Amino acid sequence: MNTAASSPIADRSSTVPYAASLDSIRAAARRIDPFIRRTPVLTSTTLNELSGRSLWFKCEIFQKTGSFKFRGATNAVRMLDDATAARGVVTHSSGNHAQALALAARMRGIPAHVVMPSNSAEIKKTAVRGYGAFIIECEPTLEARESTAAAVLARTGGTMIPPFNHPNVIAGQGTLALELLDECPHLDAIVVPLGGGGLISGVAIAAKAIKPSIRIIGAEPALAGDAAASKRLGSIQPAMAPVTIADGLRTSLGPLTFPVVRDLVDEIVLVEEAEIAAHMRLVWERMKITIETSAAVGVAVACTAWAKTRKDHADVRDIGVVLCGGNVDLAALPF
Repeated sequence: MNTAASSPIADRSSTVPYAASLDSIRAAARRIDPFIRRTPVLTSTTLNELSGRSLWFKCEIFQKTGSFKFRGATNAVRMLDDATAARGVVTHSSGNHAQALALAARMRGIPAHVVMPSNSAEIKKTAVRGYGAFIIECEPTLEARESTAAAVLARTGGTMIPPFNHPNVIAGQGTLALELLDECPHLDAIVVPLGGGGLISGVAIAAKAIKPSIRIIGAEPALAGDAAASKRLGSIQPAMAPVTIADGLRTSLGPLTFPVVRDLVDEIVLVEEAEIAAHMRLVWERMKITIETSAAVGVAVACTAWAKTRKDHADVRDIGVVLCGGNVDLAALPF
C-alpha cells in the first residue's frame, strides 16, 4: 500500500466553480429525502484497535439497491421536467448505477434503458430487470457501450444519466456527507472509495464547505491507480490494466470529477489486491455485514494505511469510512 503525493496545483476551492455546490447538495437532500434511506453509521471495536483510531462506517450497503448510487440516480431523475421524463432515461453500466437508475425511474413511473456488456454477471442483469429496466446488451468494450447507448438515445428520445460525470448525480452523492457530518460532526477525515469520482466529488464539496479542516482521503486499488496518477500529473489519466477485483472502481475520472479530486481531495491511498480481499473478509467476519470489494478498499485504507503512518497524522483521531455498496456476486468471492 502506498500514497500518492498531493497535487502540486494550489487549492482553488474558493474560485473554481465545480459541478455541484453545498447549496445544490442541500437541495438534492430535500428532493430525494422521500425516496432514499438515511443509512446508519456503525462502529467496530476490532477495527478501531486495528487502525489505532475511531472509525465511523457510513453504511450505504443498506441504501436502496444496495449502494450509494441510488442517491445520485434519484436526484437526476427527479430533476427532469415531466415532458422530458416521459421519454425515459438511458445509461450504460454493468453495475450499481444500472440498478439504481432502474429503480429511480420505476419510482417515477418512466422507462429506463440500460446498455450492459454481454459479459455482465447474470445476477446483475437479473437485478436490473427486476427493477423494471429494459436491458440492451452490447460487446464488452467502452466503444460498444457508448455507441449502443447513443443509438438507444436516438431511438427513444430519452435522457442520458451517466454513472458519475453529471452535476445532478454528483450533487445526489454529496447528500451522504450531509448525513454523516450531521451524525458525526467530530470527524477529522473521511475515507471514500474512488473510481469515476462522482461519490468523492460530492462528499468533498459538501464536507469541505461544512468543515474546511476535514481531510478527504481517496481509496483506490493499486491496479486502478489512474486517479492517483491524474492528481499527481495534473490531467486525467486513462484506466489501467490489469483489472482489479474492485470492479466498481475501474473507471477513469471524468471532466467534472477531476477538478474536485485535483483541488479538494487531500490524498489518494493505493491498496493492493490481497489487502482488498483480506479487509472484505474482515468486515464480513467481525462486523457481520456484507460489503463488496470496492467498499473494502476504503476499509483497508482506514485500518492499515493510517495505522502505518500514524505519526504523520497524529491529529486525525476520528475517521468516517464510506461503505459504498454491498452488491456481491457470491459465486465470485475473492476469498
